Amino acid sequence: MIRVTDHIEIDEAELEESFVRAGGPGGQNVNKVATAVQLRFDVRGSRSLPNDVAIRLMRIAGSRLTNDGVVVITAQRFRTQERNREDARERLFEMIRAAAVRPTPRVKTRPTLASKKRRVEAKKRRSTVKSLRQGRPEE
Repeated sequence: MIRVTDHIEIDEAELEESFVRAGGPGGQNVNKVATAVQLRFDVRGSRSLPNDVAIRLMRIAGSRLTNDGVVVITAQRFRTQERNREDARERLFEMIRAAAVRPTPRVKTRPTLASKKRRVEAKKRRSTVKSLRQGRPEE
């Protein structure tokens, strides 16, 4: 089990990794060694995530989410498999941590009496400016 937050732990078996060839730096190794990592995590099928966190994670994932509800993260920043693997996992865990934060509900507020008065005064000023323009003949 991998601890993501104080309340969320993900089973290692839920993460599916595959290694593909990466572009970019690598010298002669670049065409021979598969160093890029594709990390897949099935959000819909995960038993580790609470339902509300899973829904927020799918919203956060955006284009990284497939139609089947699987988050796909590709990491190819580094030259070694191990560092790309750590990078991909850390990016997934950051997304899960962000999804674990409950948004604070909006509290309805009413405008204050002073703000209502300011609004009415501004409307009156604007009205007077426009009414003063009415009487002028065009040149």
